[in-house]
Amino acid sequence: MAMRQTPLTCSGHTRPVVDLAFSGITPYGYFLISACKDGKPMLRQGDTGDWIGTFLGHKGAVWGATLNTDATKAATAAADFTAKVWDAVSGDEVLSLAHKHIVKTVSFTQDNNCLLTGGNDKLLRIYDLSNPEAAPQEIAGHTSAIKKALWCNNDKQILSAAEDKTIRLWNRSSMEEVKTLTFDTSVSSMEYVADGEILVITYGKTIAFYNALSLELIKTVEAPAPINSASLHPEKDFFVAGGDDFKLYKFDYSTKEELESYKGHFGPVHCVRFSPDGELYASGSEDGTLRLWQTAVGKTYGLWKCVLPGNSRLSLCKLAQEEIKPQSEVAGIMKVAINILCQLRLSASDSVHTKGGV
Repeated sequence: MAMRQTPLTCSGHTRPVVDLAFSGITPYGYFLISACKDGKPMLRQGDTGDWIGTFLGHKGAVWGATLNTDATKAATAAADFTAKVWDAVSGDEVLSLAHKHIVKTVSFTQDNNCLLTGGNDKLLRIYDLSNPEAAPQEIAGHTSAIKKALWCNNDKQILSAAEDKTIRLWNRSSMEEVKTLTFDTSVSSMEYVADGEILVITYGKTIAFYNALSLELIKTVEAPAPINSASLHPEKDFFVAGGDDFKLYKFDYSTKEELESYKGHFGPVHCVRFSPDGELYASGSEDGTLRLWQTAVGKTYGLWKCVLPGNSRLSLCKLAQEEIKPQSEVAGIMKVAINILCQLRLSASDSVHTKGGV
């Protein structure tokens, strides 16, 4: 019998979660940042979802968020016409970069020296973070709002997706367009996988994979519902996708076969990403929550514990205790209640075993 997927729910946001990103693996584990329309991006421990802190300073919805590889810096893009750079360790605001319109996307170079931004003013901007007073480099070409922009090819090129139904590849040094992909509808998401130079994009019900350097099509997969985001596993064995029907889908990358589907959110799924070790994937939704899903269901990892038949009551109690995250007084009371209930159940179980002579 297949084991049931039990996602970990990360609460705290009060409006839809529209973007998320993982850091690389650091000596302290890996981390997860989320962007939300409540204007308060949050940092969490990546493998457990435990809340670490909230970046306070934006005065509008936050549309994009990212971490650098070692999770020492964060960047956010917002509707208050700014992109901000943060110290991800202290939570302090380091820079506020003014724009002329809503900012939708931010991306660090690998050396952390430059920040790429894009948004509703249709321009890509490259900021030199070592000289923030200097005017940014600007790249024009899109005819509608830019939704996502990413560095690729060891930061020598830039990929951008916009409401003008195109994805464009740019040369960083010349700032000229190299190639353009045109679609029948606006692209809903874009992920760049450096290992293998793969570009994952979604539009309508389609999940498409391209070579990121040539923009040549590798394959497409049709999903049962409109898809808002997709992510390829680091080992490229499978990929996950989420969209308008509230579900998360898992597909075999080679055969394109749908392997599993799970429903846990109470609204459309806006974003999904695999963790850097591939052990889990995170999803953000219109319902205001993030959820963490196991790649291999039943494996002991993070807060998930393998439930053994001979010790099921203890294991289930431990899982219940760990899944509640006390971000309010009510949650704290609930956790205490669960602790007491579990102790009573275990005591009752011990009493029955004693009476039965076992």
